[in-house]
Amino acid sequence: MLILILIFAIAHSGLASLRDSGEKLIGERAFRVLFAGTSLPLAVSTVVYFINHRYDGLQLWQLQSVPGIHQLVWFSSFVSFFFLYPSTFNLLEVAAVDKPKMHLWETGIMRITRHPQMVGQVIWCIAHTVWIGNSVAVAASIGLIGHHLFGVWNGDRRLASRYGEAFDTVQRRTSIIPFAAILDGRQKLPKDTTKNSCGCHIYQSPC
Repeated sequence: MLILILIFAIAHSGLASLRDSGEKLIGERAFRVLFAGTSLPLAVSTVVYFINHRYDGLQLWQLQSVPGIHQLVWFSSFVSFFFLYPSTFNLLEVAAVDKPKMHLWETGIMRITRHPQMVGQVIWCIAHTVWIGNSVAVAASIGLIGHHLFGVWNGDRRLASRYGEAFDTVQRRTSIIPFAAILDGRQKLPKDTTKNSCGCHIYQSPC
């Protein structure tokens, strides 16, 4: 499981890091096709492997019969959706039809965290690892969380390189840790927070 995630992470993040030079070398559309043609099969095969083998491996704990665990896992998965949904990249970009875009939003879900995809993935991984409780789930969670934490660093690095001072301003006004910017006064949640969070602009976290 970890090997599959590592292969995907190297290909996905590696190609993302090479996007600027790759587009200059072979063109924007050709690079998008290369990126999608490499990342999507690796992602699908990793997900399929996890689905087929999620109950294999060594059982480390069994908490499914503990009162409240099912509700906790369900609620955590529900919360993770609100972070993962607005941060999921546009399907047309994935299919290499539209040009991928990196945005500097600081509204909607970005008020809560600058990297909603990472936060949503961490919540999802922890919830499902608690529920499944075996070595396969632990390995998958370690790999996915590690990849997303790297994506936080790599994404901020690429945005800083591309946008310079404009990104520095957004970085000062937002936070990686959820609600940190709100708690220390850098951001303020509007009255229609729920509406903004569900309908915010799509943000592609550049892994």
